[in-house]
Amino acid sequence: MQKIIHRFILMFGLVWLVQCGDKDKDAIVTVSTEFGDMVVVLYDETPEHKKNFLKLVHEGFYDSTTFHRIIPNFMIQGGDPNTKTGQGHPGTGGPGYTLPAEFHSKLTHKKGALSAARQGDRVNPERRSSGSQFYIVQDAMGCQHLNGQYTVFGEVVKGLEVIDEIAKQPRGVGDLPNQNIRMIMKVEFLKKKKITELYGFEYPEESKSIKE
Repeated sequence: MQKIIHRFILMFGLVWLVQCGDKDKDAIVTVSTEFGDMVVVLYDETPEHKKNFLKLVHEGFYDSTTFHRIIPNFMIQGGDPNTKTGQGHPGTGGPGYTLPAEFHSKLTHKKGALSAARQGDRVNPERRSSGSQFYIVQDAMGCQHLNGQYTVFGEVVKGLEVIDEIAKQPRGVGDLPNQNIRMIMKVEFLKKKKITELYGFEYPEESKSIKE
């Protein structure tokens, strides 16, 4: 019971920081794999995706899931809980809900872009995002046609070489890697100024702190 209460308090604190907390700070997510770490910043322009992703990371939802689809010169995809439990076909699982699309013309599929996977237009005309599955762009030139079609909600600011390494692993039917490429994620909060200093990520002027 104490563990559950402690987890609830931590979760409440995380949501408070995202929605109402120190505006000088922002979250960074580290995605750890056997090929190295990727550091991700999530966009304020996509608040529902940002809040949901941080919630799932905090809950450990992604830990021990795999990158279940890799296409060289395109992207790497993960976030399916089926790959952790071994139940269901990889690529068909999720948390049981979807998210409304959050499209922004300035948020594009550049290399390292973190985007939400989704079902196709025929069954999903509103282009709602998967509640957990995501993909990370390896080759921006191969993904530009997805702009305005899939929600881009973050970017890798360190570890672009890790994307390349994962994308070149041997794969089989359905672009499923021959070996399990598992991930672990953690979230931490840093001053926005520090994030810019460490990773070169530039915040829009309106979201920069007036404090130094």
